[in-house]
Amino acid sequence: MIEITGLAKRFEVENPKKLSEQEKKDPRLKGRYFQSVRDVSFTCQSGEVLGLLGPNGAGKTTTLRMLSTALRPDSGSVTIDGQDVLANPNVARKKIGFLSSSTGLYGRLTGRENISYFGELYGLSKSTINARIEEMADLLDMQSFLERRAENFSSGMKQKVSIARAVIHEPSLVVLDEPTTGLDIMATSTVMEFIQRLKDKGTPVIFSTHHLDEVQALCDKVTVINQGETVFNDSLAAFSALSDGQMHKSFLKTLSTESQEKSNVVNL
Repeated sequence: MIEITGLAKRFEVENPKKLSEQEKKDPRLKGRYFQSVRDVSFTCQSGEVLGLLGPNGAGKTTTLRMLSTALRPDSGSVTIDGQDVLANPNVARKKIGFLSSSTGLYGRLTGRENISYFGELYGLSKSTINARIEEMADLLDMQSFLERRAENFSSGMKQKVSIARAVIHEPSLVVLDEPTTGLDIMATSTVMEFIQRLKDKGTPVIFSTHHLDEVQALCDKVTVINQGETVFNDSLAAFSALSDGQMHKSFLKTLSTESQEKSNVVNL
């Protein structure tokens, strides 16, 4: 099980005077610091897919980067199968497969070489790496471009190689930050099928997205973040029931409910 409790992270603002009026009104801005994440908590069990939702700038990517140990939180805890991720980041990284919103492939290396390089970093043998690359090449439909340099890849090709690179070590948890953004219908379908295969294998998956149809198709749980705080954390059924199965309205309702609650506190 993956458990995230009370995560918080702030960043120093280099020049507050250059902020827009809208940015200055953000309640997360405190003097020279911007509290990107204030209080985020959720859990994900084995075999579950959790959809992480929120408006742009809500704190989703910062949350996922803390979960992946790329960022250290100011407070809060992250555990995977009872192991403290923050106390043992190197050990934890072996348990996590993380795909950021930027693929970051080495352009002069082929798709195979990009994946193989990360397999070697994880200490896998060459025979294991080759076997897993062949398996994922079939699952992600990569055989036609696996031997080509990454600098010539389309967005869909880059994303498929990046996903394969992230799971080459068969992690205990897969974290995907907007994995289908910018992909065409066929590439999106392939990525969705791959997430379903991870789910079928019992591997928990946490992925952020703006596409609610993906959430409806894949997710068991939904967590909504707004202005750096968890405003909804429950099952897909409970999320859908907020507006009689209309996912977009359910999402908007989680945001409006939070705003109304804050308004009621102020008026008391």
